[in-house]
Order: sequence, then structure tokens, then C-alpha cells
Amino acid sequence: MQTHEIRERFTQHFINAGHEPVPSASLILDDPTLLFVNAGMVPFKPYFLGQQTPPFASGTATSIQKCVRTLDIEEVGITTRHNTFFQMAGNFSFGQYFKEGAIKHAWALLTNPVSEGGYGLDPQRLWVTVYLDDDEAAGIWENTIGVPAERIQRMGMEDNFWSMGVPGPCGPCSEIYYDRGPEHGKEGGPIADDTRYLEIWNLVFMESIRGEGDKKGFEIIGELPKKNIDTGMGVERVACILQGVDNVYETDLLRPVIDAAIELTGARYNAGNTRDDVRFRVIADHSRTAMMIILDGVTPSNEGRGYILRRLLRRIVRSARLLGATAPVLEPFMNTIMDTMTPSFPEIADNRERIVRVAVAEERAFMKTLESGTHRFEEAAASVKAAGAGTLPGAQAFELHDTYGFPIDLTLEMARESGLEVDMDEFNREMALQRERAKADNKAKKQGNLDESLYREWVDSHPTEFVGFSELAHDGTVIGLVRDGEKVTEVSQGDEVEVILDVTPMYAESGGQMGDRGRIVVGDTVLNVTDVQKVGKKLWIHKATVQNGGLDLGQGVTTEVDSSWRHGARQAHTATHLIHAALRQVLGPTAVQAGSLNKPGYLRFDFNYTEQLSDEQLREIATITNQAVDADFAVNTIETSLEEAKAMGAMALFGENYGDVVRVVEIGGPFSIELCGGTHVDHSSQIGPVAVLGESSVGSGARRIEAYSGLESFRYFSREAALASGLAAELKTPTEQLPDRIAQLTDRLRAAEKELAAMRRQQLSSHTAQYVEQAQQVAKFSLVSVKLPDGLGAGDLRTMASDVRERLGARPGVVVLASSVDGKVPFAVAVTKPAVEAGVKAGDLVKLIGGYVDGKGGGKPDLAQGSGSNPEGLSAGFSAVRDHLAQA
Repeated sequence: MQTHEIRERFTQHFINAGHEPVPSASLILDDPTLLFVNAGMVPFKPYFLGQQTPPFASGTATSIQKCVRTLDIEEVGITTRHNTFFQMAGNFSFGQYFKEGAIKHAWALLTNPVSEGGYGLDPQRLWVTVYLDDDEAAGIWENTIGVPAERIQRMGMEDNFWSMGVPGPCGPCSEIYYDRGPEHGKEGGPIADDTRYLEIWNLVFMESIRGEGDKKGFEIIGELPKKNIDTGMGVERVACILQGVDNVYETDLLRPVIDAAIELTGARYNAGNTRDDVRFRVIADHSRTAMMIILDGVTPSNEGRGYILRRLLRRIVRSARLLGATAPVLEPFMNTIMDTMTPSFPEIADNRERIVRVAVAEERAFMKTLESGTHRFEEAAASVKAAGAGTLPGAQAFELHDTYGFPIDLTLEMARESGLEVDMDEFNREMALQRERAKADNKAKKQGNLDESLYREWVDSHPTEFVGFSELAHDGTVIGLVRDGEKVTEVSQGDEVEVILDVTPMYAESGGQMGDRGRIVVGDTVLNVTDVQKVGKKLWIHKATVQNGGLDLGQGVTTEVDSSWRHGARQAHTATHLIHAALRQVLGPTAVQAGSLNKPGYLRFDFNYTEQLSDEQLREIATITNQAVDADFAVNTIETSLEEAKAMGAMALFGENYGDVVRVVEIGGPFSIELCGGTHVDHSSQIGPVAVLGESSVGSGARRIEAYSGLESFRYFSREAALASGLAAELKTPTEQLPDRIAQLTDRLRAAEKELAAMRRQQLSSHTAQYVEQAQQVAKFSLVSVKLPDGLGAGDLRTMASDVRERLGARPGVVVLASSVDGKVPFAVAVTKPAVEAGVKAGDLVKLIGGYVDGKGGGKPDLAQGSGSNPEGLSAGFSAVRDHLAQA
């Protein structure tokens, strides 16, 4: 019987019994306690809580509610009964029938012949449980239904008593189980084996009111004025039984996804590889859950429901790749699961294209993150294991998160698969430090340090007129002076001051362009302006030092922009626009500006993008940018309305609040059109060469390109050329052959290093016999504890300790070796098998030594290592090991 028919039979059974059919609610309800609907009764909570009157004329209802539970997402696929998405079929009575009615309805549907609308289950294979003292329910099952007493079992509050977890309605439960047969486990009913005996239906008898307390420790404080029924039948579990399959992943809904995964990956399912089987099940389960979540309007993000969706989709992709998939997988998986689910949820058909688009976009964003992050994780994990430790440092987990956009939960999952733990305390400290750095960065912003209330009078009555688009020098009047955070009427030589003018040609920092530099002069008075900031978008504040003379409030002055500074800033700002345009040509419209900084000769450009750019992409961006420079595009500025600007195709950035009149900067017609209030060159050729230095991550989902412009580009290229020429001369190799020559030298160096390492290992091995001969007998243990010559690293110590251990043979023995490297104390402990069997573990001894040398470490029972920072404590550490063995 197909799942769609199971659903139809359930609904029709209760409609025939007078229940009102209620469509499934959305997975997303206006309930602050839930991310998703997680039980069939959730949409009915207001009625059970007495907050609303049930709108059902009969006082009864039936529904098949879609549910999502993701608290134990890591268990998906490991057990074969757990799904993150499931369908809960239920019938509800609000003060109408109670225990006997609920029991009769359930029994009839389960056992009635298929020809009469039932499921046709064998009554002899059904078992029931009731609450410990619920004699009424037990009596109904035995005397009214005819279930033998030996197939009725009583369970405690944890299993057979229901409440919402808060004060309110509660009551005992009765659960129905199906015996799948002796091949699935031992006899004895649900109490003996809940794998063989599969729970398929839970009948909740709401009759009481509970008080405060946890699940096991609340008080019953009264009876409900009306007794209610809430039941839940697991559609997927009933499908397992009626379709004759072993688990939920073999039903008609999920098996097609596994088959699609087999075809896409080439891997085999149920072929004896437990890990692969789990991955297949993860793909099937998560594909359905993700599809249903997207159907209800959720999109991937980094918080809340969107984060859960992102996590599900990324687990699918990673599982498929671990199975051998090399091509994108989410589109075929989404299409397959939509085919199986559409008969039950017809609305899928109208949302098919949107569901696929959301999933595919997330897969594309994740692919590069997965590749780079997985490679980095594997390197880190290998390093940890090579050191004999069992914990991935939190700093490395943070690097994966911050640099590679790798979610911490994925790092934790991969660490578990590798047999490692993650130092979450250190990870959380790194996260806290990052937040503190972000706060410090914000405070460091010049405008952020301004007490704007100090300037409110000027902002309200004397806004500054900016004339710097067309002029580099202009006369104006001093309308305000601020020194040490206080308003003053005069300043003198040596003072650091903020000058407010009624008119200025100096550009105030905005839109990523740094403020101008220049001078304020009048007579013999000269003020050097080192920065210009804006307050309230109306007031220009010139930060300056009085170099000569003095200045009075109300005095007329001439403000002069440093023309060299302005020229360099204009070059960099216009180059930023060109790089933005080139970036979108190469990466597409999803690469959107997220911030910038430009100053004379230098620019950086942040953009939202989840993937690391390839060298080829960077070269293409640099080429397009410099082609635009060479094309000598006219740079036009247009002031117009925001609506007209958008109609022209101008890009509005950063979510800025634009006024009624905006400034559009157009470069080369359609090549680049942006809203921008900065200063620019007149023609693109005036920028000069643009040197793209590279790109990097500035956080999850954000990248940064850095570049030089103008003379700084020329200087950069000159330095690079000089470096190449110098290397060519040194290596006596033509410049164009340098890469090959350097590769050859690198290979030779690596070969030499390997040879040296082999010689070192051989030299170390030559001393092992001597150390074994000098072993001390401590109780029943042979102890070798040696401080080796300085300079031996962890790998050398580990290799030598293993060698000495082997030479101890069958003796209960312990080997402790240490060295000193740059003030650090690496040490290794190896324990023979007889010593391990006697209760001595290398990891415990490493921790013991670590306490004396201000260090820590870890590893396996027979081999572990650590490192400390206090060489003076090593002797005491050796003594502690001897004492430990003497008492073992």
C-alpha cells in the first residue's frame, strides 16, 4: 500500500466517523517556542490550552500534519526509524469521546480488512502499553477490544504520560506496537525490545492539569473540565509495515532518492559498508526535509530556520561527495523527492522551480567552501593524529569557520568521524575575541568617536557647503572650533583642533573614500589638515594641527586640498568602480559590493561571495579592469532622482538611505553605472595601471580584493620586475624560465630534507638499545626515562619512544622521552601491551608530566605525547611517573 493511500484511508476513516478534516498547517507557525511544527497536535494547542474554542461543529477533528524535528540530526541514518521530516496522522476530540472511543477508532482502522477501508493488520501482532495505574485503559483493551492480558504492558511516566512540558493539560497515554517478528529481535513485547515491536500509534488521554516541574517531577493539581483526546499515528512507520520493508528508508517515499544517489555516486547501498549506508539515508532524509522546508518559504541563511535548512542541504552535498559524487546533486535529489511527495502535497507542483533554484544556489555556494574547508580540516586532523593527540585545537576550528566559511557543526561532525574531539572552549574564546575586535574596529572609526551632541547646533543651523567636486581651493569662514572635546573661540600654535567651515573643497570620508588632506591658511597662519569627517551628513569636520600662528572663531580662511592626495584618491576610487564591474562580469550578479576602502594608490573591495576566486578569475578581473583603463572611457556624473537613477540601471549599494537627489557615476556607458558621492577622474585612462594583488576571505560568505592604482601600481610592477631579474641573475636562468628552475630547486630541497630525516631516524635508532639496558625497575615495570639532546621535535620523540618500547619486548614497560626546542619541552610516552593491561595508560602519564612542565597533551593508551613551557619541571615530572608506577 503506497503512502498516499495510507494517508487517504486514515482521513476517510475519521471523516466517516464524523470528524472534520483539517489540512496540515505550515511547518512555520507563529509560535516563539518552536522553529518548526514538531508534533501533530501543535496547531490544536490553543484549543487544548483553553485559549480558543474549537471551531469544529462535531467537537472532533482529524489531520495529517507535516512535522520537522532536528534536535538529534546527527542520529539520522544511524537508526533506521528516525526521520527529521515525518507525517503525523491524528484524530482529536475536544470534550466528546474519550478513552474507549479513541481505542475503538484506532483498533478498527488498523485491523479492518483493506476491502472495508482499513489497513488489514493482523490483530495477533499488535501489542499495547498503558500508564502504570491506568486500569481503565487496560480494561478497555482487554475486555472491550479483546487484546490478551499478556500483550498489554504497563510503563512509567517517561514513556506513557504526556504533557506539553509546561503547566497545563496532561494525561496518560496508550501506545500501539506492531510485532515485526523474531528476525527483528527478542520476544517479550515493547518492554523487552522496541526495535522488534515498532510503535505506530500513540493515544493521549488528556484528563488532568499539571503544575511546575520537569518531565519526571511535576504535580497533578486538578482535573480538566472537559476530557480531550489527541492521537498520533506515524505514517512512515505504518508504511514500513504495509509495504513489507525493514525501515523507513525503504518505503516508496525515500527509497527512490537512495536509488538516485546510487546512480549519481556509483556507490552501493546495503552492501555491508555501514558508513556508506548512513550517508545514503542522510541524503534521502535531508532531501525530503529540506524540500518541505523550502516549500514553506524558508531560504538558507546563518541563523534560525535558515541555518537549519543550510545545514541540511550541506550535509546532503557532503554525504554525496563522500560516496563518490563529483557533479552537482541537489537538483536531481530535489526532483526525485518532489515526484514522490507531490501526490500527498499537490502544492509542490506550483513551487517546483523555486525549490530547485533555492537548493541549487546553496549547493553552488557550498561547493568551494566544502573543497577548501575539507582539505584544510584533513590537514589539521592528520597533524593532530600524528602528534598522538585526540583533540582538534579550537583555534584551527575557528580558522575553518572564519577563513573558509566552514560551519562549526560540520567541523564537529567531521571530527567525530575521524575519532577526534574539538576544543570548543578555545573555539568559543576565539569567537569572543573576534567580537571584541569587531567592537574595537567600530570604535576606531573616526566618526564613531565623535560625540554628535556636541555638533548638534551646527548640524541644525549651519550645514557645510561642499564645493570639492569642481574646486581644490576655496575661501570660507570658521563657524566652529573644537579642542579636546570642548567648543573654543580661538586656537594657537601646536593645538590639535577640529575646524568647522561654512564652505569647503575638502572631501569628507564617505563611501569608502578616505577624507582629503591639505591646509587651512590665512595670513601667516597655517593649519595642516590630516583628516576630514562628516557628522549628520551635513557638517564637515576638519581635523588639523596649528603649525603656525593662531585662528579665531568667525575668521575668514582659504582651504586648500593637497592636489597630489586628491589625484591619487580619485584614481583609486574610480579603479574601485572598474574592479566592481569586472568582478560582476566574471562572477555574475550574485557578487555584490559589501564595503570598500580607497586612498591614494590603494584600494580594497569587499563583496558577498562564498567561493574563493581562482588565479584564472583574478587574472580575468585584472585584465578587464585594465582594458577599461586603456579604453579611455569618459567618467560622467549625473545628479537625478533615485527613481531615474534606478531606471538607468545604477546600482544602489550597502542599503544606503539615499535622498531625493542622487549622484550617478557612469563609466563607459553600460560598463559601470553606480550611485556614488565620491570624487573621480575625468577619463578612465587617468587611473594608470591597476595591479590586482590578490583576494582573501574576510568572514563567512565575504571576500576581499586588494589592488594598487596609478604610480603605486607602477612601483609594484617595478619591484616585481626587479625581484624577478635578481632571482634570474642569482640562479643564472632566463626570467621566463624561473618557475621551472625554482620548482626544480624545491624538489631537490624536499629530497634533501627527506634524506636528512631518514639519517636522523637512523641515528636515533642506534641509541635505543643503550636506553633499554639502562632501564630502571620500578615495582613490576621497566622504566626508561631520558632527557634527550635539545632540538628533537615531537615526531622524533614519538618514533624513538615506539622503537624503545618494541625493544622492551614482553616486559611491562614504560618509555618517557623528552627534549627541549626553543624554550618548549616536547615529550612522548610509550607503554607496552602488558603495562597497558596492568592499568598504565600513556595518556594519563602525559597529563601527569604536563602538570610539572606547564603543558598538556594526549593520545592513545599505548602512545601519547605532549608539550610544555617549563623545562625546569621535567625532572619532577619523571619522578612523578616513577611514583605513579610504584603504586600501580
